[in-house]
Formats: sequence, C-alpha cells, structure tokens
Amino acid sequence: MKIVADLVRGKNADQALDILRFSQKEASRKLEKLLMSAISNWQAKNKDSNVEDANLYIHEIRVDSASMLKRIRPAPQGRAHRIRKRSNHVTIVLNTKDNTQSK
Repeated sequence: MKIVADLVRGKNADQALDILRFSQKEASRKLEKLLMSAISNWQAKNKDSNVEDANLYIHEIRVDSASMLKRIRPAPQGRAHRIRKRSNHVTIVLNTKDNTQSK
C-alpha cells in the first residue's frame, strides 16, 4: 500500500485517479475508491465550488499499520506455521492550489 501511495503523493486529483486506475497493484483499487470518497466529501463541504475548477491535489497521504490478524496454518510433522494477515489505516488530505501564488 505504501508503494502505491508514493506514486500519487503530491499529484493532481485527476492525474492520481488515472494512475490508480491503470496500476496493476491490488492496493491501487482500494486507494482509488478512497480518493473518490475524499473528492465527494470535499464536494459535499464546498457546495458552491466546482470540482473541475478547484484544482484539487493530494496534499498529504499517510499509510499507517493497523491491527494484525494472527492465524495458524498446519505444517508437516504436526507443526504449525503462523500467518500474519496485515491491515493498515490510510489518510488522504486534499487541498486546492491557488493560482495567485504560482506566478
């Protein structure tokens, strides 16, 4: 998940969606859904603004580890191997680029 997050960090929202849509990584599907949710949340809070005109970009994206499910898989000769099913927390912060500052 961290590898895919590094691909889209600092990119425009439209460009990040394109990168995630055509990426072969499994985590890109989940991040694409999360980014779409973040864009719709921004749109719900800013009803008077247009998403296309806002020039949204990914200001911050964090991937932190979460709880781990521990399972046991049978192994030869009566032994057991531990399997750790990892999960994570992802935080996306969107921001708008001001055209007045970039001259």
